Amino acid sequence: MTEPTWLTWAKELQALAQSGLAYSQDDYDIERFERIRAISVEMLTQHTADLDQTTIHDLFASETGYATPKVDVRAIVFQDDQLLMVQEKADGNWALPGGWGDIGLTPAEVAVKEVEEEAGLEVKATRLLGVIDKKCHPHPPSAFHTYKILIQCDVVGGETKQGLETSDVGFFAEEQLPPLSVGRNTESQLRMIFDYWRDPERPAYFD
Repeated sequence: MTEPTWLTWAKELQALAQSGLAYSQDDYDIERFERIRAISVEMLTQHTADLDQTTIHDLFASETGYATPKVDVRAIVFQDDQLLMVQEKADGNWALPGGWGDIGLTPAEVAVKEVEEEAGLEVKATRLLGVIDKKCHPHPPSAFHTYKILIQCDVVGGETKQGLETSDVGFFAEEQLPPLSVGRNTESQLRMIFDYWRDPERPAYFD
C-alpha cells in the first residue's frame, strides 16, 4: 500500500461521518458525526497545500448517503503495438482516455464514450483488464477513495482529434511514454497494460 496513513485515516473518518449523517436521527449523534467530518477536513487541510479548508469541506459536504468509492473508467486502445493516450488540458500531461463513471451507463459504455469525446475514435469494448484501487498504487494523495476500471477497446472507426478536455492525441510505444498525469495513471500501470497486450490470456488484475 502506497497511500499515506494520515490520508487513509482522514478518508475513513469522512466515510464514517457521511454514513452516520445519512442514517442518524438523534441530534447528539448528528453533532458528533459533524465533528468527525470536521476533523477529517482539518487533517486534509494540514497536508494539502493547494486546497483550503473551505474547498475541502465543500467537497465532503456535497457527498450524501452511504459512503462508497468513486469509480474512474479508463479505456485501453492499441494500434500497431502502441497505446492511445490524450494530453489533458488540466495539467498538460498525458493519460489514458477516461473519466468518472456516469449514472445510467455501464463501465464499457463509459469507456467507449470517453474515447470518442477525448480522442475522436469510435471503439468497441472487448476485455476487462483490471480493477485498481488507487490507494495501492503510487498516485498523488486524493481526497476520495477511488477504484479505476481498465477496459480494453478495439478501434472500429473515426479519426484522432482533441476534445473539450484534451489538447492532443497520440499513440505511444512502451519505450516512448510521454509525461504522465500521475493522478490518472502511473508508469507502472501503463507497463502492466503493455504486458496484458502481449498476453491476451492473462487474467484480469484486481487491487
